[in-house]
Amino acid sequence: MFNSKSIQHLRLRLGLFMTGGEWAMSLPVVGRRNLRYYWFDGLFAAASDTIPINYLTLYLLALGATGSQVGLFTALTSLAAAACLLPGALLVERYGHRKEITVWFGGGLARFALLALAFLPFGFTGQVLIWVVILLSVIRSAAGNLAFPAWMSITGDIIPQEGRGRYFGSRNLVMGIAGIGMTYLVGEFITRVGSPQGYQLSLMLAFGVGMFSTYFFSRIKDQQAGQPVHSSMSVSLPEIWKGLRASPVFLSFCFASALWNFSINIAGPFFNVYMVQDLEFTAAMVGLAAVSISISKLLIQKRVGEISDRWGPGRVQMVCMFLLPILPFVWIFITQLWQVVVLNLLGGILWGAFELVSFNFLLQLTPTALRARYSAIFQIVVTVALAGGAALGSGIILWWGYTGIFLISGLGRIVAALFFLRLVNNLRQWEAVAGEPASVTESAESPAR
Repeated sequence: MFNSKSIQHLRLRLGLFMTGGEWAMSLPVVGRRNLRYYWFDGLFAAASDTIPINYLTLYLLALGATGSQVGLFTALTSLAAAACLLPGALLVERYGHRKEITVWFGGGLARFALLALAFLPFGFTGQVLIWVVILLSVIRSAAGNLAFPAWMSITGDIIPQEGRGRYFGSRNLVMGIAGIGMTYLVGEFITRVGSPQGYQLSLMLAFGVGMFSTYFFSRIKDQQAGQPVHSSMSVSLPEIWKGLRASPVFLSFCFASALWNFSINIAGPFFNVYMVQDLEFTAAMVGLAAVSISISKLLIQKRVGEISDRWGPGRVQMVCMFLLPILPFVWIFITQLWQVVVLNLLGGILWGAFELVSFNFLLQLTPTALRARYSAIFQIVVTVALAGGAALGSGIILWWGYTGIFLISGLGRIVAALFFLRLVNNLRQWEAVAGEPASVTESAESPAR
């Protein structure tokens, strides 16, 4: 039996886990409450998002889409996202309301699109249905990315830099658990129910769970609620470019990230297609493959968060970028499900570390006043690169098949890692001269340094 003292102790331990440890105890009550709401937001968002991430492509295939249409689908969603990012940033800078923008577009419109995707087969058939699904997916991507700068801006404010690694280690851990459970269960469910009905019901579930995420994010208290994020810089494109040129660290980071994501997406959209079409895996088998990578991510999140706070996210990211190019080369020799599971268990360790520290590194490089703008610019670069990679991958498949995209993706990642190594070395030299950590703010305001 639990007594009141043990329950109180359990609540205390749970509260510490949600905030990433005792470092958050010095924060005001509102700050700790925001961390908890953001933690629950991540929990339900992960459970919801894992469904379209892992099964929307398979839904398209079940409706009769080709591999080239899947590549086009990926490219178009990335381009639509890129087109909405800068307007989203300027909307935040001019009008404020960061939480409202995030909730209405990312938590509202983008999630209602999931519900609409589930009902489309009742009104359309054949190629028309496929193209309408692609169009609605593009709208969903556009809405989510219109909200991204506002979400990024408020995220940087509510999570202090000194505890970001530990906090995101805890948040990512529970997000990984939610993703694993939902991915596996939905994969089994789709296999048993069949297609497309299983996919339709799963998208409805993604919408329902996602609305819990929207609710918790709406409870966060934004200290700048309703206030524009004023900036001394103009919103004109020439002035934006002038500011970027005065930020060589950020520009170098954007270039390395563009090459990295371009190389990743040469093969990225096609792993599930390869497993279904060439290896003849079922939806449950694809789900198991996705679960295996999520499991290994969980094992290292907390430890990587601690290392990131101590060593700095840039150094950890550099190590990951030199090891991750091995993965697509190994896929050339994959023939069985157990091989995919083993590879994903190993790869998940690297991807889990990379995803945690790369986000923290971006927060470190973006100044508070311009975080919405610079995060939007960075995301534009990434999404355009992803679109280009997917488009190139679609063409490579027609000429050299899946072996071609695996080889070229791996080689591109190696080149990107070399560029990132140069960035980290330059960053160390800058810090040695300046005597303090480099950031976009410092390099933009003091380019002579």
